[in-house]
Amino acid sequence: MQLLEDRIRKDGKIREHGSVLKVDSFLNHQIDVDLCNEMGKEFFRLFGGEGITKILTIEASGIGIACIVAQCFGVPVLFAKKSKTKNIDGSVYTSQVHSFTHGTDYEVMVAKEFLSPNDRVLLVDDFLANGAALQGLMDIVHQSGADLVGAGICIEKAFQPGGDLLRQSGLRVESLARIAAMSENGITFC
Repeated sequence: MQLLEDRIRKDGKIREHGSVLKVDSFLNHQIDVDLCNEMGKEFFRLFGGEGITKILTIEASGIGIACIVAQCFGVPVLFAKKSKTKNIDGSVYTSQVHSFTHGTDYEVMVAKEFLSPNDRVLLVDDFLANGAALQGLMDIVHQSGADLVGAGICIEKAFQPGGDLLRQSGLRVESLARIAAMSENGITFC
């Protein structure tokens, strides 16, 4: 998606010797709602005929884009929580997820009452690098018996293994911007 690639070139910041791309000025801290609306429309163009009933993401940075995507589909957003709170009653689906960004493991959970075998689920997230978050979400969808339609990703670091691994597992992954390489000298898109 050219609009997103242009915004990454303009406002993205490369850190940690080319391993981290900061897009917090428009995607995952401060959110450019107009840009997200365009991304939501693109995800609807890609997946609109799939009978999606739920958008599933993981807290926290995927929630903003997931809400806009869900608005385009006219369906609810469900997000996997990273810690159990008092307001989650009853049983939950859980999966272990390693966060490379935070350097820790999380047990993510979704209340069983919100995900059923009748659902057709689209996973949505802001980034795809190693694929651990999406693998955890896939596990939760499989536990529920719901149909996993695919994954909509804003930015994929295609030079890391996550996208290839997920596609090889049979998951349809649609990324709006795929980065082939990045360094302090700039970004190359696929």
